[in-house]
Amino acid sequence: MSEIKVVRIHAGEREERTTTTGTKAWELFAEDTEVIAARVGADLKDLSYELQDGDQVAGVAIDSQDGLDILRHSAAHVMAQAVQELFPDAKLGIGPPIENGFYYDFDVETPFVPEDLEKIETRMRKIIKEGQRFSRRVTTDADAIDELQDEPYKLELIGLKGSGNSEDAAEGASVEVGAGELTIYDNVRRNGDVAWSDLCRGPHLPTTKRIPAFKLMRSAAAYWRGDEKNKQLQRIYGTAWPSKEELEAHLFRIEEAERRDHRKLGRELDLFSFPDEIGSGLPVFHPKGGVIKRAMEDYVRQRHIEEGFEYVGTPHIAKEGLFYTSGHLPYYGEGMFPALDVDGMDYRLKAMNCPMHNLIYRSRQRSYRELPLRLFEFGHVYRHEKSGVIHGLTRVRGFAQDDSHSYVTKEQAPAEIKHLLDFCLGLFRDFGLDDFYLELSTRDDSKPDKFIGSDEDWAIATKVLEDVCVDSGLELVPDPGGAAYYGPKVSVQARDAIGRTWQMSTIQYDFNQPSAERFNLEYVAPDGSRQQPVMIHSAKFGSIERFIGVLVEHYAGAFPPWLAPVQVQGIPIAERHADYLYDVARRMKVAGLRVEVDDSDDRMQKKIRNAQLQKVPFMIIAGDDDVAAGAVSFRYRDGRQDNGVPIEEAIERVIAAVATREQV
Repeated sequence: MSEIKVVRIHAGEREERTTTTGTKAWELFAEDTEVIAARVGADLKDLSYELQDGDQVAGVAIDSQDGLDILRHSAAHVMAQAVQELFPDAKLGIGPPIENGFYYDFDVETPFVPEDLEKIETRMRKIIKEGQRFSRRVTTDADAIDELQDEPYKLELIGLKGSGNSEDAAEGASVEVGAGELTIYDNVRRNGDVAWSDLCRGPHLPTTKRIPAFKLMRSAAAYWRGDEKNKQLQRIYGTAWPSKEELEAHLFRIEEAERRDHRKLGRELDLFSFPDEIGSGLPVFHPKGGVIKRAMEDYVRQRHIEEGFEYVGTPHIAKEGLFYTSGHLPYYGEGMFPALDVDGMDYRLKAMNCPMHNLIYRSRQRSYRELPLRLFEFGHVYRHEKSGVIHGLTRVRGFAQDDSHSYVTKEQAPAEIKHLLDFCLGLFRDFGLDDFYLELSTRDDSKPDKFIGSDEDWAIATKVLEDVCVDSGLELVPDPGGAAYYGPKVSVQARDAIGRTWQMSTIQYDFNQPSAERFNLEYVAPDGSRQQPVMIHSAKFGSIERFIGVLVEHYAGAFPPWLAPVQVQGIPIAERHADYLYDVARRMKVAGLRVEVDDSDDRMQKKIRNAQLQKVPFMIIAGDDDVAAGAVSFRYRDGRQDNGVPIEEAIERVIAAVATREQV
């Protein structure tokens, strides 16, 4: 054996070590029980990787993002092994890790039922207990084809790899075949027998015993490679975590998310619905939901005016040529609805408002003195989302954007982006969201056909956005390849009451649409020359519909008083007290409050229960003593109650809670 030198990286410290050929990565991290894989340079490797001279090696802990992905991908392999042991005719699709879990697709004659998942879980526990070793084996296309001749979907992936299209084969296909050499992973028992094998690029855990906690969640139909023209397979979803405690916490979050599901609460609170007669992804708001929507619109309209924006309005459709000029049809055409024939000409439902705002800007000559020029509208737009991704209010086909566009000089761009970011963060805080991070979406240089503009323009725009994000002090997460075709963007990612992340506002730097090749937007500079402005897109709510869906789940339907559809519920103890409460309600309505009186035949306790189920922030209850004293019993949503509160004081309490946007 000859000596080699490697660099071990641990806790940020670099340590040069001398070892010998044949040394495995696990030997560098034998004392680190949480390390389950290694990062060698930029590549993830199994701990069985044989070190090479000059390698720089860092341990991958099981609770890191890479470690979680490896854990979950390994659990997917164990699940697939269990399925094929229980259902020998099952054919394998793909099995990648996903956020918070994993899945594997199978071609089976009969769809899986819950009892099947219980059997699969039991078999997985047996496999895990056996401590089978994940063993990597390099093979050739020809040998893999021979070995996997009974697995048609794996053969297809090998063929796609050979054609250079493996990355586009399906979500997770690269997990199976990757690039370069082809590898198979064997699950090896302690006696050396191969229990099961799968085409995979890896890496994996050292053994199945390193899977501490898992659970199968559900099964669903899924088209092979995500194409509805292909055969429908059965997909089993699971989750895996570094400890049983983390698994239990995740399952609790799922239960809580189901309790907060805005689609369920929307029905229970009579806020909105999705009539089949109108079409998928096209919601309607009921009166109570309309109150929330109007309160949000009134708020954000006033905030835009305070921040220097001017309100404009544009139509829902336009000639098709407008969207060729903007670049949306060539680069975003799949997201737009098909053309409409109007007087023999092709028109399109708009999927965005910016092309029409550009025409407003271009309607007359502009001076540098007018910049920044800020235009804003509630523009209703339509996007041809695939039916499989539509989800309540959070993914729809028709929605209103609080859409704005700032036209600035290049020198003004950094200050305007900071202004917009501060605006967005202040808005979210008013709505009770105060835990954020930022995501910077940039161009994918490997796909130049998906983006327009020069390298220099992209570099400048990206640097401006990045500098503003860094200066904000918020966590900044890169999103390579996520930019719009016309420029990079920053999005505000907000965490809700149960820790889930939602993409909210977006701010996009656009140097392309104002260009001479597009809309030829100009302003007269101080020296009399004509210059091209920079256009900055921003949407604060993004989609008002989506933001309402997020808020319903964030508050579990218990909106703060300023947003609540009904702010006060009047509850008479007996029928004779109803007129008294109607009079109080009239005084509250004069003060701008939203009040209802329950004069039904239900008993008082039932009326209180109904108000609680409708998540009304305040109740005013009146009996004989209250009528005599000109007072009410003032009850809060959480069950607290103050008796004998004078009417004027009760009204002032609600007015104050609404005015301060109190989170009752």
